[in-house]
Parts: sequence; structure tokens; C-alpha cells
Amino acid sequence: VDLATAVDITLVTSEVQLIDSDQKGPLGHGLSALLLGRSSVSRKGIFVVPGLIDADYCGVIKIMVYTLTPPITIPAQSKIAQLVPFRACVPKAHAVERGHGGFGSTGQPQVLLAVDIARGKPEERVTMAHPSGQSLTMSMLIDTGADVTIIP
Repeated sequence: VDLATAVDITLVTSEVQLIDSDQKGPLGHGLSALLLGRSSVSRKGIFVVPGLIDADYCGVIKIMVYTLTPPITIPAQSKIAQLVPFRACVPKAHAVERGHGGFGSTGQPQVLLAVDIARGKPEERVTMAHPSGQSLTMSMLIDTGADVTIIP
């Protein structure tokens, strides 16, 4: 299923941009879909970042794009992506209210940290902030030999 842009957009940097498409979810019939770029678009220097549209996603389907040669203008109604529908074959867990957020809006918040760990077992000062305004600062051991981070 071809997916067209809903708006005109000019890519002025090489960073990934979100573009509203002309389609909304849910897709219907319990279908999920892979969002892929059309090969003709890649030849023009516009690259679509592949994505997954869940069967229960509600809202405008967004297309993630970037270019290595800005500026490039993409007119509204340009068919730059396609949806490849499929039926997920995994057991159902439980219903989760998704809303219209998209891009990981249903999971628990994640804390991701990138640090140079060339030196052995380094420590890093980390501040954890809660939306209520409370914060906690502590030293954290970055253990490169473990599959979990230990916060003493």
C-alpha cells in the first residue's frame, strides 16, 4: 500500500525528520505493517527509515526520512513510502491503552547513558529526576562485564 506525504516539507539538514502521511491507524482487521521506503525515492537521495506500525496504533502514520544532500523538498502527496501489512503471530498478553503518541508511547520510561568505558570499571555521577521535581544524585559504577548496571 503506497503511503503519501500529507504536507510539503524541505529537508534542510541530514537529521531524521518526521513527516505526516495521508493515512491514519488503526489499519483494521488486526493488521500490523512494516513501513518501508520506495526504491525510486532512495535513488533521489531521500531515505526512509523503516518502521513498524502496530495493529492497535491510533493516529496519523508518520514517515521518518533523512537525506545526505540537503536541501531537498518533498511536495505534499509524494508517494515516498509503502506499508507492507501482516498479521502478527504472537500470543496476546493484555490490552494497553496506546493513545496517539506513537514512537514507543506505551512503554515504561527508559534511562539510557552513553559513556566512554575504556578505563576499567569507571564511576559516573548521575542525577535522576522525577517529573514532580525531586532529584537524586549519586555515583554509579559502570560495569562492562555485567548485563545489568548496578546502582549502589
